[in-house]
Amino acid sequence: MPSPFPGMNPYLEQADVWEDFHNDFIVRCREALNGQVGPNYIVKVETRLYVHELSEEERKFFGKADVGLSITGTSRSTQGENSSATLPAPTELRLATVDVEKQAWIDIRDRHDRRVVTSLELLSPSNKKQGPDRDDYLRKRNLLLISPIHFVEIDLRRGGRRPSPPEIPPCDYYALVSRREDRPRMGLWPIALRETLPTVPIPLSAPDPDARLDLQTVLHEVYDLAGYGKYVYSETPDPPLGPEDAEWAKAILAAKS
Repeated sequence: MPSPFPGMNPYLEQADVWEDFHNDFIVRCREALNGQVGPNYIVKVETRLYVHELSEEERKFFGKADVGLSITGTSRSTQGENSSATLPAPTELRLATVDVEKQAWIDIRDRHDRRVVTSLELLSPSNKKQGPDRDDYLRKRNLLLISPIHFVEIDLRRGGRRPSPPEIPPCDYYALVSRREDRPRMGLWPIALRETLPTVPIPLSAPDPDARLDLQTVLHEVYDLAGYGKYVYSETPDPPLGPEDAEWAKAILAAKS
C-alpha cells in the first residue's frame, strides 16, 4: 500500500529509517529516469562513504557498544593447558564506535563520451549539519554550480541547515533545478508538509527534452516495496512535528488503521 500521507511522509525522517529510504529513493529515481532518457544517456547511481565516530548519546540511541580490543592473550583455561600461551598485555584498548553512512546520488552521462550531463542529489542529515561532511558537499555543490553540468537538489528533510546559495525561502521541503544555460537563475519548487510532492524536470543536453521525475510516485513505490508501514509509526518524526501538524498526522494514521 502507498504511504498514507499526501506528500512527504515525516515518519521516514527518523534516524534509523532515513539512510535506507535515501538509497532506495535514489535507485527508484534511476529506474524512472532510465525509462525516459533514451539511448543517448546512461543513468548511474554513484556512492560515497562517510565514517562517523559516534558520541555516547548516539551509541545509546543506535544500541551500539564500543568495539572491545582485548590484548590479554588466550583464555585462562588455554594458558593452563599450554605453557607457551601468549603473555597477557598490561593494558586493554578499546576502539571507538563508528557509523558508516553510504550516500547515493545520480549522474546522467552522455553514452558516447561518458561526460556528466546532469547530477541529482537527495540531501542527507550530514549535508545539513555543521562539520566536514557538509563542507565536502558544499565544495562539490559549488563546483557543480559553476560547471557545464545541470544540477538538481532535492530536500525531503525538515531539520538542519540548508545549503546555500541561494537562500531557500521558508518551506518544509524543496526541489531545486539549476540548468547550466539559465545560471545564475534557478527553478525552485517549495513544498509544504501537507502538499503532494511535485513532478520536476530533469534537464538533458539540448535539443533533447527534459525527463520528468514524479517525486510522489517514487515515494509511494519505495514506501510500499520497503514495507515501512510495518514499523515506522512506532516512533515519532525527527524533528518532531508542531502541535497542529502532529494532530493532523495522528488523524491520518487513525484513519489508516
